[in-house]
Amino acid sequence: MKQRRLIAAGAMFAAGAMALTACSSDSDSGSDGGSADSNASITLYSTKPENPLIPGNTNEVGGGNILDAVFRGLVDYDPDTAAPEMSMAESIESSDNKTWDVKLKADQTFQDGTPVDADSFINAWNWTAYGPNAALNNYFFASFDGYEAMNPADPDEDGPKKAPTPKVKELSGLKKVSDTEFTVTLASAQSFFPTMVGYTAFYPLPQAFFDDPEAYGKKPIANGPFQVTAGDGDAGFTLTAWSGYKGEDKPKIKEAIYKTYTSDSAGYSDVLAGNLDFMNQVPAAALVDNQYQTDRPDHFVNKAVGVIQTATLPQYSKNFKDDPNLGKALSLAIDRDTITKSVFNGGRTPATGWVSPIVDGYKAGACGEFCTYDATKAKEYLAKSKFKGPFSFSYNQDGQGNKEAAEAICNSIKNALEVECNAKAYVDFATLRADVNASKMDNMFRSGWQMDYPHIQNFLEPLYATGAGSNDGHWSNKDFDALIKKANAAEGEEAYADYQSAEALLAEDMAVIPLWYQAQQSVWSERLGNVKVTPKSTLDLTSVTATS
Repeated sequence: MKQRRLIAAGAMFAAGAMALTACSSDSDSGSDGGSADSNASITLYSTKPENPLIPGNTNEVGGGNILDAVFRGLVDYDPDTAAPEMSMAESIESSDNKTWDVKLKADQTFQDGTPVDADSFINAWNWTAYGPNAALNNYFFASFDGYEAMNPADPDEDGPKKAPTPKVKELSGLKKVSDTEFTVTLASAQSFFPTMVGYTAFYPLPQAFFDDPEAYGKKPIANGPFQVTAGDGDAGFTLTAWSGYKGEDKPKIKEAIYKTYTSDSAGYSDVLAGNLDFMNQVPAAALVDNQYQTDRPDHFVNKAVGVIQTATLPQYSKNFKDDPNLGKALSLAIDRDTITKSVFNGGRTPATGWVSPIVDGYKAGACGEFCTYDATKAKEYLAKSKFKGPFSFSYNQDGQGNKEAAEAICNSIKNALEVECNAKAYVDFATLRADVNASKMDNMFRSGWQMDYPHIQNFLEPLYATGAGSNDGHWSNKDFDALIKKANAAEGEEAYADYQSAEALLAEDMAVIPLWYQAQQSVWSERLGNVKVTPKSTLDLTSVTATS
């Protein structure tokens, strides 16, 4: 993520509340002593993408990390600070935070030679915002003028009737001024608009996508420093540096190969055996006594990132619907202090709310007493709830530490509430997400969040606003929605106060249980140099060097 000049103030990281230590090479050569080779190829740990590689329909890291490497949006984010910088945009300006004028840099192209122009943004955004396309990132356009006309309400919500077909296919808030300029009119003021538009949902699309979306999703034609040249979701994707890229952040390697794993231990073994160059998060077992630091001395990093882990209670399930006592009972029954120490060796920080400590506006203690282990109170709330178990906790087993964490969570609930609780494994993240997106979950499930862009709003609205694209549990609260809308229109401390008030409402229902804030422990091979792990927890592919 990156950028250069903004009109509205971009969010900057607050002083991290979590310990941050880092160790990485600053040289442009590999730490094996060899010289950096611009023809070098590196390998990275990855999980299987849930869907074809289409920006508007990708909201998970397996596909998102690849798209972020091959695309550039209006803005991007500094790999060290996450501060937004101009990328495809020359400027993004507004006098009222409601109507934004976007001017593009001239002569930018996609990898097939077609121009990155106003139409490529407008057409891509209209496709994602058009309700019948059912794009997962549709909700990011809910603040645009004309969104409601493209997404008519379902007359009976989850009933048998379907929403009527929209009469329009274009957002009225998007107007082309010229090939290099367009305007965006929002339904209400939104001060962080320039920060938001670096996210995957806002990438441009070439005509090739609209000609054949199915083929495009297998091998997208993008506009960033890398291009997809081979692979699939099962085995992984090969990204090759694109010689036509005109940005300043040009790759210093030739290839980045994302290898799909279904087991974090297999990936870690490959790192130790020299068969994998970079693993963004080591398995839980490698955290014991900081074994990863012994295994990979001088080739690891331990730093705070914008990631939080939560447990979602599906509100569409009759067992959990409208029962705040149940959420409070389960949250009180989870011993976060013990789990973060025993499973993660202190590599996670018990969460006290839903917003990461690394963004401005974070307020400790939003969860109140419900994020502190108390077996006695947990039993009292369970006695008042309608559903009393048995419980299960679903997780994807290809995620680092997920199995150990799920088993520890269930053991804590069993011990505190004296009810059955079982960890339920999904083979991979894509399979879990398919059931989550189809609203098939009937018990608790893991729901971690990696920030899309560095702003407090990103930890709240996309996850908990009514109908939001990543509101996996379908929680809804009109007061929360109103506070978010009010905060979006404000700036600075006034905005933070409203976001914090909205966050406090989550504690009243406890439909999503905060677990822990994530620090990231990454390891890499001797071949890599100038390793930077971004605040989004990814390897900065345009900085890293490698030897042959």
